[in-house]
Amino acid sequence: MPRNADIPNIYIIGPQSTGKTTLVHKLQKDLQHWLIDTSIEDPYIISEVARTVLIKHNYSAQDIQTSTTRCLELQQLILEAQAVAEKEALQTSTWFISDRSGIDPLVYVKRYASLQGMQDLQLLTAWVEIKKRMKNALIVVCEAGTPWLMDDGVRLMPNSHGEWMDVFHDYCALLEQVGFEYCVLSRTVLDISKRVEFIRMKWTEKRQSAAGNSHLKQ
Repeated sequence: MPRNADIPNIYIIGPQSTGKTTLVHKLQKDLQHWLIDTSIEDPYIISEVARTVLIKHNYSAQDIQTSTTRCLELQQLILEAQAVAEKEALQTSTWFISDRSGIDPLVYVKRYASLQGMQDLQLLTAWVEIKKRMKNALIVVCEAGTPWLMDDGVRLMPNSHGEWMDVFHDYCALLEQVGFEYCVLSRTVLDISKRVEFIRMKWTEKRQSAAGNSHLKQ
């Protein structure tokens, strides 16, 4: 399988109930139009990693807020599962789209457990591997405050609108601290087609920039 480093992976991340998984599914459907007249293969879709870990290891979302120990354990499992999912994805395709990232566990551990816990996660091999992949990826942070906040019995729910927005700001602050470029998908953009078009535009810019830099190095 030919490898093409100029194709940026896409991470759709942010607080709960901001439409990430729905957006990834729509992206998957629209990809045939994106990739027409190119030699780029379809990406692998990484979805619902955290939900799978919660069910497999018998955790609840409430554990994140009620027990620092279980919060740390859960987020480490999620981080490691994300790393495995990304490696498996790249064995199938040259690139992937994911509805979460390695940043997510760091955000929740820092907020609900401790700064030290977050720093400990950053020493793990799983984070080191993910960080390398995220460096050149398109990272889209979905802004909180959309009208889709809904308790499905699995995901962690914010206690207030303020907390929901605070988690969004936690994502942005940590991305900046780590040194990752990212873009924000505004909560005011509600039409799914417009949300997809925003990502397509950003991804195309990122891909063209990467290709240009690659040619300069040759």
